[in-house]
Amino acid sequence: MANNICVIGGGAAGMFAAVAAAECGAKVSITEHNEKLGKKLFITGKGRCNFTNGCDTTGLFDNIVTNSKFLYSAIYGYDNYMVRDYFESRGLKVKVERGERMFPASDKSSDVIKVLENDIKKLGIDVFLKKNAEDILPEDDGSLRVSFSDGTKEKYDRVILCSGGVSYPSTGSDGSGLKIAEKLGHKIVNPIPSLVGLTCREEDVKSLQGLSLKNISITLMQKNKKLDNIFGEMLFTHYGVSGPVILTASAKYGRRLEKEEIKGYIDLKPALSKEKLDERVLRDFKENANRDFVNAIGGLFPSKLIPVIVKRSGIDEHKKVHDITKEERERFVNIIKAFEITIDGFRNFDEAIITKGGVSVKDIDPSTMQSKLVSGLYFAGEIIDTDALTGGFNLQIAWSTGHLAGICAAE
Repeated sequence: MANNICVIGGGAAGMFAAVAAAECGAKVSITEHNEKLGKKLFITGKGRCNFTNGCDTTGLFDNIVTNSKFLYSAIYGYDNYMVRDYFESRGLKVKVERGERMFPASDKSSDVIKVLENDIKKLGIDVFLKKNAEDILPEDDGSLRVSFSDGTKEKYDRVILCSGGVSYPSTGSDGSGLKIAEKLGHKIVNPIPSLVGLTCREEDVKSLQGLSLKNISITLMQKNKKLDNIFGEMLFTHYGVSGPVILTASAKYGRRLEKEEIKGYIDLKPALSKEKLDERVLRDFKENANRDFVNAIGGLFPSKLIPVIVKRSGIDEHKKVHDITKEERERFVNIIKAFEITIDGFRNFDEAIITKGGVSVKDIDPSTMQSKLVSGLYFAGEIIDTDALTGGFNLQIAWSTGHLAGICAAE
Protein backbone atom coordinates (compact mmCIF):
# COMPACT_ATOMS: atom_id res chain seq x y z
CA MET A 1 0.00 0.00 0.00
CA ALA A 2 1.25 3.52 -0.84
CA ASN A 3 2.75 5.50 2.00
CA ASN A 4 0.74 8.41 3.35
CA ILE A 5 3.22 11.29 3.59
CA CYS A 6 2.95 14.71 5.18
CA VAL A 7 5.39 17.35 3.95
CA ILE A 8 5.67 20.13 6.53
CA GLY A 9 6.66 23.35 4.76
CA GLY A 10 5.77 24.43 1.23
CA GLY A 11 9.02 26.11 0.21
CA ALA A 12 11.45 24.94 -2.47
CA ALA A 13 12.53 21.75 -0.64
CA GLY A 14 8.99 20.93 0.51
CA MET A 15 7.38 21.31 -2.90
CA PHE A 16 10.14 19.31 -4.57
CA ALA A 17 9.97 16.56 -1.94
CA ALA A 18 6.19 16.36 -2.35
CA VAL A 19 6.46 16.08 -6.16
CA ALA A 20 9.19 13.41 -5.93
CA ALA A 21 7.19 11.35 -3.42
CA ALA A 22 3.96 11.62 -5.40
CA GLU A 23 5.74 10.60 -8.62
CA CYS A 24 6.76 7.43 -6.76
CA GLY A 25 3.11 6.69 -6.03
CA ALA A 26 2.80 7.99 -2.46
CA LYS A 27 -0.26 9.81 -1.16
CA VAL A 28 1.12 13.24 -0.29
CA SER A 29 -0.11 16.34 1.47
CA ILE A 30 1.72 19.62 2.07
CA THR A 31 1.00 21.72 5.15
CA GLU A 32 2.19 25.32 4.94
CA HIS A 33 1.61 28.01 7.55
CA ASN A 34 1.70 30.85 5.00
CA GLU A 35 -1.22 31.82 2.80
CA LYS A 36 0.62 30.53 -0.31
CA LEU A 37 3.37 28.13 -1.34
CA GLY A 38 6.91 29.25 -2.14
CA LYS A 39 6.81 32.57 -0.30
CA LYS A 40 10.58 32.74 0.26
CA LEU A 41 11.25 31.34 -3.21
CA PHE A 42 9.25 34.28 -4.56
CA ILE A 43 11.78 36.83 -3.25
CA THR A 44 15.02 34.90 -3.95
CA GLY A 45 17.48 36.49 -6.35
CA LYS A 46 15.69 39.84 -5.85
CA GLY A 47 12.52 38.25 -7.19
CA ARG A 48 14.28 36.75 -10.21
CA CYS A 49 15.04 33.33 -8.63
CA ASN A 50 18.58 32.13 -9.28
CA PHE A 51 17.36 28.51 -9.07
CA THR A 52 20.64 26.66 -9.63
CA ASN A 53 24.13 27.01 -11.10
CA GLY A 54 25.47 25.66 -14.38
CA CYS A 55 28.96 24.73 -13.12
CA ASP A 56 30.29 21.17 -13.24
CA THR A 57 28.51 19.12 -10.61
CA THR A 58 31.79 18.69 -8.74
CA GLY A 59 32.02 22.49 -8.66
CA LEU A 60 28.87 22.62 -6.55
CA PHE A 61 30.81 21.18 -3.62
CA ASP A 62 33.42 23.96 -3.85
CA ASN A 63 30.62 26.44 -3.15
CA ILE A 64 29.02 24.53 -0.29
CA VAL A 65 30.45 25.98 2.92
CA THR A 66 29.02 23.68 5.59
CA ASN A 67 28.94 19.85 5.49
CA SER A 68 29.47 19.41 1.75
CA LYS A 69 30.39 15.71 2.11
CA PHE A 70 27.03 15.02 3.76
CA LEU A 71 25.38 16.13 0.49
CA TYR A 72 27.18 13.73 -1.89
CA SER A 73 24.30 11.25 -2.19
CA ALA A 74 21.67 13.97 -2.48
CA ILE A 75 23.49 16.01 -5.12
CA TYR A 76 24.81 13.14 -7.22
CA GLY A 77 21.32 11.62 -7.05
CA TYR A 78 19.74 14.81 -8.36
CA ASP A 79 22.28 17.29 -9.67
CA ASN A 80 22.10 20.78 -11.17
CA TYR A 81 21.68 19.44 -14.73
CA MET A 82 18.69 17.37 -13.63
CA VAL A 83 17.19 20.45 -11.99
CA ARG A 84 17.58 22.40 -15.22
CA ASP A 85 16.05 19.52 -17.21
CA TYR A 86 13.14 19.32 -14.75
CA PHE A 87 12.18 22.96 -15.25
CA GLU A 88 12.90 23.11 -19.00
CA SER A 89 10.93 19.93 -19.69
CA ARG A 90 7.94 21.65 -18.10
CA GLY A 91 8.19 24.69 -20.33
CA LEU A 92 10.36 27.07 -18.30
CA LYS A 93 12.73 29.01 -20.52
CA VAL A 94 16.10 29.32 -18.80
CA LYS A 95 19.02 31.75 -19.15
CA VAL A 96 22.56 31.60 -17.78
CA GLU A 97 24.26 34.71 -16.44
CA ARG A 98 27.65 35.66 -15.00
CA GLY A 99 29.11 32.99 -12.73
CA GLU A 100 26.93 30.31 -14.40
CA ARG A 101 23.89 31.51 -12.42
CA MET A 102 20.65 30.14 -13.85
CA PHE A 103 17.45 32.19 -13.93
CA PRO A 104 14.07 31.88 -15.61
CA ALA A 105 14.35 33.81 -18.90
CA SER A 106 11.38 35.91 -17.78
CA ASP A 107 13.26 37.09 -14.64
CA LYS A 108 10.17 36.10 -12.67
CA SER A 109 10.46 33.78 -9.68
CA SER A 110 6.70 33.23 -9.97
CA ASP A 111 7.37 31.21 -13.16
CA VAL A 112 9.53 28.75 -11.18
CA ILE A 113 6.80 28.43 -8.52
CA LYS A 114 4.17 27.96 -11.25
CA VAL A 115 6.01 24.89 -12.62
CA LEU A 116 6.01 23.31 -9.15
CA GLU A 117 2.38 24.22 -8.47
CA ASN A 118 1.33 22.69 -11.80
CA ASP A 119 3.02 19.40 -10.86
CA ILE A 120 1.49 19.50 -7.38
CA LYS A 121 -1.97 19.89 -8.94
CA LYS A 122 -1.35 17.29 -11.65
CA LEU A 123 -0.14 14.71 -9.12
CA GLY A 124 -3.13 15.24 -6.83
CA ILE A 125 -1.07 16.46 -3.88
CA ASP A 126 -3.29 17.96 -1.17
CA VAL A 127 -2.22 21.43 -0.06
CA PHE A 128 -3.28 22.85 3.29
CA LEU A 129 -2.41 26.53 3.66
CA LYS A 130 -2.38 28.48 6.93
CA LYS A 131 -1.86 25.15 8.69
CA ASN A 132 0.92 25.18 11.22
CA ALA A 133 2.52 21.96 12.51
CA GLU A 134 3.47 22.17 16.18
CA ASP A 135 4.51 18.68 17.20
CA ILE A 136 5.37 15.22 15.86
CA LEU A 137 4.81 12.15 18.01
CA PRO A 138 6.04 8.66 17.03
CA GLU A 139 3.30 6.03 17.57
CA ASP A 140 3.74 2.39 18.60
CA ASP A 141 2.57 1.18 15.17
CA GLY A 142 5.45 3.02 13.45
CA SER A 143 3.31 5.92 12.24
CA LEU A 144 3.87 9.57 13.13
CA ARG A 145 1.16 11.76 14.63
CA VAL A 146 1.36 15.44 13.70
CA SER A 147 -0.36 18.04 15.90
CA PHE A 148 -1.42 21.29 14.27
CA SER A 149 -2.07 24.71 15.81
CA ASP A 150 -5.76 24.53 14.84
CA GLY A 151 -6.13 21.66 17.34
CA THR A 152 -6.26 18.86 14.75
CA LYS A 153 -4.04 15.75 14.85
CA GLU A 154 -3.27 13.54 11.85
CA LYS A 155 -1.44 10.22 11.49
CA TYR A 156 1.02 9.62 8.66
CA ASP A 157 3.33 6.79 7.60
CA ARG A 158 6.11 9.29 6.90
CA VAL A 159 6.77 12.96 7.58
CA ILE A 160 9.22 15.19 5.69
CA LEU A 161 10.18 18.26 7.71
CA CYS A 162 11.09 21.13 5.35
CA SER A 163 10.14 24.16 7.40
CA GLY A 164 13.28 26.17 6.62
CA GLY A 165 15.68 28.02 8.87
CA VAL A 166 15.30 31.34 10.65
CA SER A 167 16.23 33.89 7.94
CA TYR A 168 13.59 36.22 6.48
CA PRO A 169 11.03 35.33 9.21
CA SER A 170 8.41 37.40 7.35
CA THR A 171 8.33 34.60 4.74
CA GLY A 172 7.53 31.96 7.37
CA SER A 173 11.07 30.81 8.28
CA ASP A 174 10.47 31.19 12.00
CA GLY A 175 12.49 28.25 13.34
CA SER A 176 9.36 26.29 14.38
CA GLY A 177 10.58 23.13 12.64
CA LEU A 178 13.87 23.29 14.56
CA LYS A 179 11.89 23.27 17.82
CA ILE A 180 9.95 20.18 16.67
CA ALA A 181 13.20 18.41 15.71
CA GLU A 182 14.86 19.37 19.00
CA LYS A 183 11.91 18.05 21.01
CA LEU A 184 12.42 14.70 19.26
CA GLY A 185 16.02 14.59 20.47
CA HIS A 186 17.89 15.98 17.45
CA LYS A 187 20.91 18.17 18.09
CA ILE A 188 20.42 21.68 16.72
CA VAL A 189 23.55 23.51 15.62
CA ASN A 190 23.03 27.10 16.77
CA PRO A 191 21.43 29.04 13.88
CA ILE A 192 23.17 32.28 12.86
CA PRO A 193 22.50 34.66 9.94
CA SER A 194 24.51 33.95 6.79
CA LEU A 195 24.95 35.63 3.41
CA VAL A 196 24.39 38.84 5.33
CA GLY A 197 25.95 42.28 5.83
CA LEU A 198 28.68 42.66 8.45
CA THR A 199 28.97 45.39 11.07
CA CYS A 200 32.14 47.47 11.52
CA ARG A 201 33.50 49.26 14.54
CA GLU A 202 35.00 52.27 12.71
CA GLU A 203 32.75 55.33 12.47
CA ASP A 204 34.47 56.61 9.31
CA VAL A 205 33.43 53.39 7.52
CA LYS A 206 29.76 54.15 8.26
CA SER A 207 30.24 57.65 6.80
CA LEU A 208 30.90 55.94 3.43
CA GLN A 209 27.31 54.62 3.30
CA GLY A 210 26.14 54.02 -0.26
CA LEU A 211 29.64 53.85 -1.78
CA SER A 212 30.10 50.80 -3.98
CA LEU A 213 33.58 49.56 -4.90
CA LYS A 214 34.32 47.26 -7.83
CA ASN A 215 37.43 45.15 -8.40
CA ILE A 216 38.79 45.35 -4.89
CA SER A 217 40.21 42.55 -2.79
CA ILE A 218 39.84 42.10 0.94
CA THR A 219 42.25 40.14 3.13
CA LEU A 220 40.63 38.73 6.27
CA MET A 221 42.74 38.20 9.39
CA GLN A 222 41.93 36.84 12.83
CA LYS A 223 44.47 36.72 15.66
CA ASN A 224 47.17 37.66 13.10
CA LYS A 225 46.31 34.58 11.04
CA LYS A 226 45.26 35.06 7.42
CA LEU A 227 41.85 33.51 6.74
CA ASP A 228 41.27 34.46 3.13
CA ASN A 229 41.61 36.94 0.30
CA ILE A 230 38.39 37.61 -1.62
CA PHE A 231 38.17 39.60 -4.85
CA GLY A 232 35.10 41.36 -6.24
CA GLU A 233 32.57 44.04 -5.35
CA MET A 234 31.58 45.49 -1.99
CA LEU A 235 29.30 48.16 -0.60
CA PHE A 236 29.59 50.45 2.42
CA THR A 237 26.42 50.75 4.49
CA HIS A 238 25.13 52.66 7.53
CA TYR A 239 26.22 49.74 9.75
CA GLY A 240 29.41 48.61 8.01
CA VAL A 241 29.86 46.60 4.81
CA SER A 242 27.86 44.43 2.40
CA GLY A 243 27.97 43.33 -1.25
CA PRO A 244 29.25 40.10 -2.86
CA VAL A 245 32.69 39.80 -1.20
CA ILE A 246 31.17 40.50 2.22
CA LEU A 247 28.32 37.99 1.79
CA THR A 248 30.96 35.40 0.91
CA ALA A 249 32.95 36.36 4.01
CA SER A 250 29.85 36.01 6.20
CA ALA A 251 29.15 32.53 4.81
CA LYS A 252 32.72 31.27 5.20
CA TYR A 253 33.67 32.89 8.50
CA GLY A 254 30.40 33.54 10.35
CA ARG A 255 31.19 30.87 12.94
CA ARG A 256 34.61 32.43 13.60
CA LEU A 257 33.03 35.88 13.85
CA GLU A 258 30.67 34.55 16.54
CA LYS A 259 33.72 34.07 18.75
CA GLU A 260 36.00 36.98 17.86
CA GLU A 261 36.20 40.02 15.60
CA ILE A 262 37.89 39.81 12.21
CA LYS A 263 40.18 42.42 10.66
CA GLY A 264 39.62 43.24 7.00
CA TYR A 265 42.27 44.92 4.84
CA ILE A 266 40.76 46.29 1.64
CA ASP A 267 43.15 46.61 -1.30
CA LEU A 268 41.63 49.49 -3.27
CA LYS A 269 44.03 48.93 -6.18
CA PRO A 270 44.68 45.16 -6.37
CA ALA A 271 45.80 45.36 -10.01
CA LEU A 272 48.84 47.41 -8.96
CA SER A 273 51.72 46.18 -6.82
CA LYS A 274 52.81 48.52 -4.02
CA GLU A 275 55.76 49.64 -6.18
CA LYS A 276 53.59 50.34 -9.24
CA LEU A 277 51.05 52.18 -7.10
CA ASP A 278 53.84 54.30 -5.59
CA GLU A 279 54.98 55.19 -9.13
CA ARG A 280 51.41 56.16 -10.02
CA VAL A 281 51.06 58.32 -6.88
CA LEU A 282 54.43 59.98 -7.59
CA ARG A 283 53.26 60.78 -11.13
CA ASP A 284 50.01 62.29 -9.82
CA PHE A 285 51.96 64.28 -7.23
CA LYS A 286 54.34 65.70 -9.88
CA GLU A 287 51.40 66.76 -12.05
CA ASN A 288 49.73 68.45 -9.04
CA ALA A 289 52.85 69.65 -7.22
CA ASN A 290 51.44 73.06 -6.30
CA ARG A 291 47.96 71.92 -5.30
CA ASP A 292 46.60 71.04 -1.86
CA PHE A 293 46.87 67.30 -1.06
CA VAL A 294 43.07 66.92 -0.86
CA ASN A 295 42.68 68.28 -4.41
CA ALA A 296 45.48 66.19 -5.91
CA ILE A 297 44.13 62.66 -5.39
CA GLY A 298 40.79 62.78 -7.21
CA GLY A 299 42.08 60.48 -9.93
CA LEU A 300 42.70 57.67 -7.46
CA PHE A 301 39.35 57.29 -5.65
CA PRO A 302 35.65 58.04 -5.74
CA SER A 303 35.10 61.49 -4.19
CA LYS A 304 33.24 60.07 -1.16
CA LEU A 305 36.33 58.11 -0.14
CA ILE A 306 38.75 61.07 -0.31
CA PRO A 307 38.02 62.71 3.10
CA VAL A 308 38.34 59.35 4.90
CA ILE A 309 41.59 58.43 3.14
CA VAL A 310 43.03 61.89 3.80
CA LYS A 311 42.19 61.69 7.50
CA ARG A 312 43.62 58.18 7.82
CA SER A 313 46.83 59.24 6.06
CA GLY A 314 47.55 61.82 8.75
CA ILE A 315 48.56 64.31 6.04
CA ASP A 316 47.05 67.79 6.40
CA GLU A 317 44.48 68.11 3.60
CA HIS A 318 45.79 71.61 2.73
CA LYS A 319 49.45 70.61 2.67
CA LYS A 320 50.99 71.38 -0.71
CA VAL A 321 51.82 68.21 -2.59
CA HIS A 322 55.46 69.27 -3.16
CA ASP A 323 55.88 69.40 0.65
CA ILE A 324 54.71 65.82 1.24
CA THR A 325 57.58 63.66 2.55
CA LYS A 326 58.56 60.23 1.28
CA GLU A 327 57.39 58.69 4.60
CA GLU A 328 53.98 60.40 4.29
CA ARG A 329 53.64 59.17 0.71
CA GLU A 330 54.52 55.61 1.76
CA ARG A 331 51.91 55.74 4.53
CA PHE A 332 49.35 56.98 1.99
CA VAL A 333 50.20 54.12 -0.40
CA ASN A 334 49.94 51.59 2.45
CA ILE A 335 46.44 52.82 3.30
CA ILE A 336 45.35 52.39 -0.33
CA LYS A 337 46.70 48.83 -0.35
CA ALA A 338 45.30 47.95 3.09
CA PHE A 339 42.32 50.08 4.12
CA GLU A 340 41.62 48.60 7.54
CA ILE A 341 38.18 47.71 8.89
CA THR A 342 37.23 45.88 12.08
CA ILE A 343 34.36 43.45 11.52
CA ASP A 344 32.66 42.91 14.86
CA GLY A 345 29.37 41.19 14.02
CA PHE A 346 26.66 40.46 11.50
CA ARG A 347 23.22 41.86 10.76
CA ASN A 348 20.15 39.99 11.96
CA PHE A 349 17.98 37.24 10.46
CA ASP A 350 15.60 39.80 8.92
CA GLU A 351 18.35 40.67 6.43
CA ALA A 352 20.07 37.28 6.07
CA ILE A 353 19.57 35.42 2.79
CA ILE A 354 20.02 32.07 4.55
CA THR A 355 20.50 30.44 7.93
CA LYS A 356 23.75 28.80 8.96
CA GLY A 357 23.05 25.97 11.43
CA GLY A 358 20.05 23.71 11.93
CA VAL A 359 19.51 19.99 12.49
CA SER A 360 22.90 18.34 12.93
CA VAL A 361 23.89 16.16 9.96
CA LYS A 362 25.10 13.57 12.49
CA ASP A 363 21.44 12.84 13.22
CA ILE A 364 20.47 12.36 9.55
CA ASP A 365 21.25 9.46 7.20
CA PRO A 366 22.90 11.14 4.17
CA SER A 367 21.81 8.37 1.78
CA THR A 368 18.08 8.84 2.55
CA MET A 369 17.66 12.11 4.54
CA GLN A 370 15.88 10.03 7.21
CA SER A 371 16.38 10.84 10.87
CA LYS A 372 18.66 8.41 12.68
CA LEU A 373 16.57 8.95 15.81
CA VAL A 374 12.96 8.82 14.57
CA SER A 375 12.00 6.22 11.99
CA GLY A 376 9.83 7.64 9.21
CA LEU A 377 10.92 11.25 9.77
CA TYR A 378 12.90 12.92 6.96
CA PHE A 379 14.52 16.32 6.54
CA ALA A 380 15.16 18.54 3.51
CA GLY A 381 16.30 22.07 2.72
CA GLU A 382 17.43 24.85 4.99
CA ILE A 383 16.39 23.13 8.23
CA ILE A 384 19.51 20.94 7.85
CA ASP A 385 22.92 22.28 8.94
CA THR A 386 24.23 22.80 5.40
CA ASP A 387 24.71 26.08 3.55
CA ALA A 388 26.47 27.52 0.54
CA LEU A 389 27.63 30.70 -1.17
CA THR A 390 25.39 32.78 -3.44
CA GLY A 391 24.90 31.69 -7.04
CA GLY A 392 22.02 29.20 -6.91
CA PHE A 393 23.85 26.74 -4.64
CA ASN A 394 21.50 26.97 -1.66
CA LEU A 395 18.48 26.27 -3.85
CA GLN A 396 20.36 23.33 -5.38
CA ILE A 397 20.71 21.93 -1.84
CA ALA A 398 16.94 22.35 -1.40
CA TRP A 399 16.11 20.54 -4.69
CA SER A 400 18.62 17.71 -4.10
CA THR A 401 17.72 17.01 -0.46
CA GLY A 402 14.01 17.44 -1.22
CA HIS A 403 14.14 14.94 -4.07
CA LEU A 404 16.10 12.38 -2.01
CA ALA A 405 13.81 12.71 1.00
CA GLY A 406 10.74 12.44 -1.25
CA ILE A 407 11.73 9.25 -3.08
CA CYS A 408 13.04 7.56 0.10
CA ALA A 409 9.94 8.44 2.12
CA ALA A 410 7.77 6.99 -0.67
CA GLU A 411 9.56 3.60 -0.66
